[in-house]
Formats: sequence, C-alpha cells, structure tokens
Amino acid sequence: MSKQTPKYLEQPPNWSDDERPVMPGSPPVLDHTQFKRYAYFIIGTFIALTASLSNGFITANLPQLQGEYGLTPSESAWLPAVYVMANVSANLVLFKTRQQYGLRLFTEISLICFITVMILHLLVQDGHMALVIRCISGFVAAPLSSLGMYYIMQSFGKVNRLKGIYVGFGFNQLGIPLAWIISPFLINANQWVNLYTFELGLAICCFAMVVAVKLPRGVRIDVIEKKDFITFLLLAPGFACLCAVLSQGPILWWFDSTWLAYVLITGFSLVVLGFFFEHQRTNPLILTRWLGTASVIRFVIGAFFLRFLLSEQSFTAVNFLKTMGIGQDQFIGLYSIIFIGILSGTLFSAITFSKNHIFWPLLLATLLILVACRLDAHLTSDVRPNNFFYSQFLIAFANGLFIGPLLLTGMVRALKQGTNYVLTFIILFSATQNFGSLVGSSFYNTYQKHQAQVYQLDIEQTLNRTDPNVTNRIHQYTAVYSPHITDNVLEQAQATQLLAQVVNREAQVRAYNDVVNINSLIAILLFLWTLTHIVWQKYSTQRK
Repeated sequence: MSKQTPKYLEQPPNWSDDERPVMPGSPPVLDHTQFKRYAYFIIGTFIALTASLSNGFITANLPQLQGEYGLTPSESAWLPAVYVMANVSANLVLFKTRQQYGLRLFTEISLICFITVMILHLLVQDGHMALVIRCISGFVAAPLSSLGMYYIMQSFGKVNRLKGIYVGFGFNQLGIPLAWIISPFLINANQWVNLYTFELGLAICCFAMVVAVKLPRGVRIDVIEKKDFITFLLLAPGFACLCAVLSQGPILWWFDSTWLAYVLITGFSLVVLGFFFEHQRTNPLILTRWLGTASVIRFVIGAFFLRFLLSEQSFTAVNFLKTMGIGQDQFIGLYSIIFIGILSGTLFSAITFSKNHIFWPLLLATLLILVACRLDAHLTSDVRPNNFFYSQFLIAFANGLFIGPLLLTGMVRALKQGTNYVLTFIILFSATQNFGSLVGSSFYNTYQKHQAQVYQLDIEQTLNRTDPNVTNRIHQYTAVYSPHITDNVLEQAQATQLLAQVVNREAQVRAYNDVVNINSLIAILLFLWTLTHIVWQKYSTQRK
C-alpha cells in the first residue's frame, strides 16, 4: 500500500496543532464566540433530524404508503430496503468526494440534492417512482448525518469536541421516533402532501442555515482514482443484492422463491470480487488486510450484534402491538418515551465520557437490553403500548448510549494506524449498523412466523369439539352473531371463524414471546463476551 504524502489542491491555513483537522475532509476545531457556538448546535441538530426523519417517515407510514400506491406487502417492503441499499453504499464514494472537492461545496450540493428529492416526493404518482426517490433519498441522507455531527462538534469547542461526536450521532437516532410522533398529525391534516411539504421545509431551512453559517474551511487533497469507481460498481450492487434478500426473504419465504437464491449468490460474488480487487490494489479504497486483524474482527462482532439486539425494538414492540389491533395514532405515547430514552442515553453518554473507560458504556447498553427483554418476557393479548414504556425506554437509552463510544472506539483504532484507515472504518461502521439492523429484523421476522405456525398447529390439535370449554366458547361466539344472522349454519361458520382468529392471535403472542427470549439469550452472550474482553484488556495492561 502506498504511503505517499497527499497532494494538496489548495494551501492549508496556518492552523495550530490543536486546531488542525483530524483528517482531510473534516473541518478544523476552532474557538468560536458563544453566540456562534449556539448557532452551530442548532444547525447541527436540524440537519441530524432532517436526515433521519426521511427514513423515519417511511418506516412509520409503510402500511399507509402500501395502500396509497396499491402495493402488495412484498412490493411495499422495497421502499425501506432501497433506502438502506443506497445508504450503505454511499460512503464508498462520498468520503473521498468530500476530501477532494471541499466540505463547504460538498455540504451545499448535498442539501440541494436532498431538497430536490423532497420536491420529487410531491410529484410521485405510483410505487415505481416512489422506489426511485427512496433510493436517491438514502444516498443523499448519508452525508447529512456526518454533516450534522460536524456542526455539533463545532459548538463544543476544542476541549469537549469528542463529546460532540457522542451528541451528534446520538441525535441522528432521534428521527425515527420523532416521525412516529408527528406523522399522525401531518397525515390526518392533509394526507401525504403535508408530510412531504413538512420534510421539504426542513431541508430548505437546513440549506439556508448552512449557507448563512458555514463550517470552517478544511483541507482539500487529490485522492479520487479511477479504480475507486470499479470498487463501487462491484460493492454497491453486491450490498444491494444482500439487502434485497434480507428484506424479501421473510415475506416471500426463503425456500419458496428461487430467485432469492440467485440474488444471494450474485450479492456474495460481487462483494468477494470487490474485496479481492481492493486486496490487489497499490492504494486501495478499503484496506482488506486491516479488516482481518483480531481487533477489527472483535469490533465487527460487537458493533453488529449490538445493532442486531436493538432491532428487536423496531420489530417486536411495533409488530406485536399491530397484531393486537393497535392503530398508528396509539403509538404516539410509546414513541415519545423512546424519543426521551434515546435523548437521555445520548446526553448521559456525553456527560460521563471518559477515554479510560470507553468500553463500559457498551457493557451497560448490553445489560440494559437484557433487562428490557426480561421485562417483555411475558407478553399476553391484553398488553397495550403503556405496558412497553419501561422496557422500551431502557432499550432506547441503550441505543443513545452505545453509538458514540462504539464510533469513537473504532475511530481511535483507525487513526492509530493512519488517516488512510479512516475510510475503511467508516465503511465498516456503516455496514455493521445497516446490516446488523437488517439481519436482526429479517431473523426475528422469520423466527416469529415459523413459531407462530408451530403454535397454531399445536393449539388447533388440542381443540376437541367434544370438549365442554370449546363447545361453550363456540356458543358464546354464536350468540354474538345470532341477532344479525338467521341461518344457523352461517352462524356456526362465523363462530368457528372467530375461534380460528383467536387461535391465531394466541399463537402470535407465544411466538413474540419466543422472539423476546431468544433476544435475551443473545444479549447474555454479548454481555459475557464484552465483560470478558474488558477484563482481559485490564489484565493485559497490568502485565505490561
């Protein structure tokens, strides 16, 4: 690998050592007036929320979108999937683009693209156009997450700039619960036009803010190579294929759609070819040799499974309550608790920040997830959103708590190797978070459906029509329909159908309990693994 000095495209300013950017493409750390620091914080918060709200609105309103565009469940699942496809691949090109063309230009062009996407949302008339726009939105939203963090870091100044990383990335998690909170009010007012107009207004406000209050000028270097595009053309469709399989597998079922196997093979082949191509390059985009080291593998395992565990919040609580007949407007209280939990976890993580105890927040986050799973371990058909308040607050707190320390842990390791390792880390971090969430949701969805079928068959086999309890239940259901139906045969059919619905509901409840229990088991294993790693590190340090 080449270690040549980077070629500067413009003369860097005369910064002091503590002001110099950590790497090209990021802004310097300067002292600002108190007013300007407040301005940076407000702008950074706006940008972080705007970027994450885009995905949050789709997640929160997916059933309504399905009806709006006349999509099947399989077709509607592509809407969030294509967003992740684009988002996970964006850092392959955006990091170097930011380094070469400058942070300010990069910022303004990104926001203009984002505004353009929001305007296209208003013009969408069918599901196919919606898919195109979701893909563009996922690609454009990727740089906005980093941009929000940079603005927030400027507001913290030189001494506390690392706390700015915690707050910046924590605020990026707030968009999804906020979308669930405000969506019912926006959609009920004027259907989809209000929703997209609101998001467009946020993007325009962000653009006005970053033009009025610019980030300090950074360093521009010549880094883009033609071979980088070959890597992108191999890895981007490879990642997209894997995302497609993970999103469609539980819906179409893994063994019932042969095209899933071909897409999976294609995805793995492209990813392997992409990494093989990078492995042979003199100046690679992704440092494959570093990816194989023990410390990086440990980081991948920890980062992946933390996000895997947290995917239980977005899958179990929401889908269980929907199965119990809870409507979208009834989720406002629950997601308000989740919003407060993420915000509290982020602030707690920043306040208790310590370079010497960077792994302890990760251990605490795993413990909180385990406690939350045990609180949800006995679900019944009588459970309502308020019954999830304590458990989901703990999971949300863990979500806000772990993201900053996790990012800083990997970033420090990358910078110790050299600034050219940072891009590899960013791609790795993005992949673990996106695929951790996708694999978690796909796994739990598959497991829940399988267990629900097993329990439904088991319950049906125990329903003996000669059992007095079963006979009494059917008589009760018959009495419900008797005032409205005069045909006895039809009454019996309706009562039997209602009994079958109750059986299905109870099977679903048992299956969701199994999901919570298996998540608890994984949380225990991850907790023990993290604790062992901390003890081993402390022991190794004392030996030295």
